[in-house]
Amino acid sequence: MQLEELPVPEPGNGEVRLRVAAIGLNRAEVMFRQGHYLVEPKLPSNIGYEAAGVVEAVGPDVDKGLLGKKFSTVPCFSPAQYGVYGEVAIVPAYALAAYPEALSAAEAASIWMQYITAYGALVHHARITAGDFVLITAASSSVGIAAIEIAKAEGAVSIATTRTGKKKAELIALGADHAIATAEEDMVARVKAISGGKGARVTFDPVAGPGIEQLAEAAAQGGTIFEYGALSGAPTPFPLFAALSKSLTIQGYTLFDVVSVPEWRNNAQRYIFEHLEQGRFRPRIARTFPLERIVEAHRYMESNEQIGKIVVTV
Repeated sequence: MQLEELPVPEPGNGEVRLRVAAIGLNRAEVMFRQGHYLVEPKLPSNIGYEAAGVVEAVGPDVDKGLLGKKFSTVPCFSPAQYGVYGEVAIVPAYALAAYPEALSAAEAASIWMQYITAYGALVHHARITAGDFVLITAASSSVGIAAIEIAKAEGAVSIATTRTGKKKAELIALGADHAIATAEEDMVARVKAISGGKGARVTFDPVAGPGIEQLAEAAAQGGTIFEYGALSGAPTPFPLFAALSKSLTIQGYTLFDVVSVPEWRNNAQRYIFEHLEQGRFRPRIARTFPLERIVEAHRYMESNEQIGKIVVTV
């Protein structure tokens, strides 16, 4: 990854040019850069899903009323075609979304990927409600924290996992009802104890790999395990006997399930916007870096030390 000086690009049909103020980093971009993502980069490639800034140019068929207005970008485009890392970014006009005035540019670049991803699984698909036990793995990520906030908003009981105990207190402070350090505690036993023996009706997991066997053991009868990532990098076995005995659903999922359907995307954005305005959601920024240190920002993400979103300012 490197920064290059290029001519300022002009937007084409259906596109705008955004003068970027802040960029929100996502694990998907690390995997895209490494060639481990759902979409392969066409090198040399730009990169990046989320930015906040001001529209400074529009394509010939785009509403000129967008000029001069602040927006952030919704991850609803192919990273092989568009990317937001840079001082300016060409993005499709349909990717723009207004955000609450109270948010800073850094916060505005930190909302759509995390909250839509969590909303789609927990609210749109699972329809969590009061009394549900929701197991959230890798919970110190921005998506994990969003899932904690959404579980609380819907009245569900959140059980957040992290590898070691050093992040447990912070997860509780961020709203998790319970936190488990999986390298130090028996995760299955703890989930069963917390849920009164029922297990988790919904599991929200970006890790996959062999750990899915334990997630299946910790799941409730008729439970659903949402797999929305592959952080383990290892093959993911199908937990056949647990699935058979509990009638489990193991569902592959990404936020594109939601953003590819206009009505569902609108519902998600409205839900998130309202909760942000009410102060019930607040994006947690772990650390910011200037654009010239974006390689260092990626290295920090790879360290897994962060709690929340990593933001690059321009």
